[in-house]
Amino acid sequence: MNNVAHCVLPAVEVANFDAVRQLAQAGGDSYALGIHPLCVKQAQEADLATLDAHLLRYRDDPRLVAVGEIGLDYFVPELLTSPLRERQEYFYVEQLKLARKHDLPVLLHVRRSVDRVLKGLRALAKAAPRGGPDGAAWHGIAHAFNGSQQQAEAFIALGFKLGFGGALTYERALQLRRLAASLPLESLVMETDAPDIPPHWLYRTAEQRASGEPQGRNEPGELPRIGAELAALRGMNAADLALATTGNALGALPRLRALLPSA
Repeated sequence: MNNVAHCVLPAVEVANFDAVRQLAQAGGDSYALGIHPLCVKQAQEADLATLDAHLLRYRDDPRLVAVGEIGLDYFVPELLTSPLRERQEYFYVEQLKLARKHDLPVLLHVRRSVDRVLKGLRALAKAAPRGGPDGAAWHGIAHAFNGSQQQAEAFIALGFKLGFGGALTYERALQLRRLAASLPLESLVMETDAPDIPPHWLYRTAEQRASGEPQGRNEPGELPRIGAELAALRGMNAADLALATTGNALGALPRLRALLPSA
């Protein structure tokens, strides 16, 4: 679709594990399995065992590329207070352990929680070091990155790529645009988070929505235009950016290499 050759479909709870896997198989895409922090309220302790069993069952499926989407969300008020704050932190750490156990990258949800997410990553890396040839403590993507320069450098040092998408298209997102323009090119990947995080050309204000205009629906097909905006911020050719960020995605999710040999 619109020069987008491949999508990674992350699960958010055990109830959609099979649906996500089947969608990826049917569309020639890839998938990740995990329990999203926004879903921990209804999650059960047994769901972690179910995730472990699925990762074992499909360990030889080349389309299973990561554990995700997992992480921490300190934006939603309910998740910021006890007992759900501790509950989501527990599910996050336990899923990091499963990623380590099954030697898979992670797709991270990081919303106003960068330092705590980094703390969990560092603790697990120290407790269970990786022996990979690149020496990185982790592989994966910090999804929809929106932190500081120092936090970006911390993720990169751990082996992560940083995901950029529709949010960078807003002129008011000054720090995000500055980081998108200045961070090392080899640390960036493109993403849409479809149907969420619409670029500015799809966004409708509260007044527009009140007058009957529907909120724009983000789709993977928006990625080339988002990428063109990122390329303009960096003063480079959009095709060169696409080539570089595709290579970065293959580094973050190594199983993609077998699915995208032409890349």
